[in-house]
Formats: sequence, C-alpha cells, structure tokens
Amino acid sequence: MVNTTYQVQGMTCGHCVSAVSAEVGAITGVSDVQVDLATGRVTVNSDQPLDMETVRAAVDEAGYNLVDA
Repeated sequence: MVNTTYQVQGMTCGHCVSAVSAEVGAITGVSDVQVDLATGRVTVNSDQPLDMETVRAAVDEAGYNLVDA
C-alpha cells in the first residue's frame, strides 16, 4: 500500500471535498482518499505509486489545482 499526500488549491467547501474525493478516488488502484479542507491536503492510498499527471488530471477535472511539490 502506498500513501501519498498532495496539496490542492481552490477548495472552499464540502462540495469541493466531495468533487476532489470522487475524481481522485476514480483513479485505478486508489483505495482511499482523505481530503483536509482546512489545509488543502489530499491523502491518497493506492496499491502502487500514482502518476503525478494522472492525479493532476483528476484534480483539474474536479475544478481545482494540484500544487507542485
């Protein structure tokens, strides 16, 4: 199991959390997504390391921005 934390900008409410959780959770191999609205941190559990561009595309689809580390 791989646990990775990403920083996402633009989330302001519960709907934002739901949108990001749904899009990132739909990535193949993802088993759990935890979003901390206050900090903008998105913690993802997956069965293997995720491609950063795949995560970025999912966050973009939800309407938010993935911050480069």
